[in-house]
Amino acid sequence: MRSNDTIIKYLKQTKELFGSELFFDTKYTTFEPGKNTNVASDLASYAGEISNCQLCSLSKTRNKFVFGVGDPQANLMLIGEAPGAEEDRLGEPFVGRAGRLLDKILLAIKRSRSEDVYICNVLKCRPPNNRDPLASEVEKCEPYLLRQIAIIQPKLIVALGRVAGKTLLKIELPLKEMRNKLHDYYGIPLIVTYHPAALLRNAGLKPAAWEDFKWLRRFLNK
Repeated sequence: MRSNDTIIKYLKQTKELFGSELFFDTKYTTFEPGKNTNVASDLASYAGEISNCQLCSLSKTRNKFVFGVGDPQANLMLIGEAPGAEEDRLGEPFVGRAGRLLDKILLAIKRSRSEDVYICNVLKCRPPNNRDPLASEVEKCEPYLLRQIAIIQPKLIVALGRVAGKTLLKIELPLKEMRNKLHDYYGIPLIVTYHPAALLRNAGLKPAAWEDFKWLRRFLNK
């Protein structure tokens, strides 16, 4: 259950971004299963609403706004910290070598980025030189992510990488201390695992990452 302080913070952020009408729109501020029957159209409409965002300085340096991609009714939502160079160029999250590895992992658990999986980032625009997201940028962009979650209503969220994990959970811990725990993100179960790029740099991490994905497969198949 989310605390009152967390709910109030989210509603204040949403009001700042979207105005008073959305502040009171419970359709997008609760994550109850079965409430949204027009997910695909709602996501497409929402992407159009925010794709020209100018709330932070990243809007001045981005090439493309990277909204997200995948199954609008996905049970599994994968979240990274921010777009990289290829994502910024193509407007799609997790492309290039890391994206291809992620696709292989998803295939191994009988899913894909178009079947029961939705992929996005905390930030929708690329930080210069792929630096970590700033707190001020997260503050402006996280309400967009929360609205995506409210529309999709996933069964499980997976934070890909230490930066995504610490950004979403608001904790400063090494990845190994965030792994193997079921966290809560606004009422949705969340786990943290390795970023595909980390697996490319260090193949020794792959067995642990595979254990995480086998666990989430069991969780989703319950």
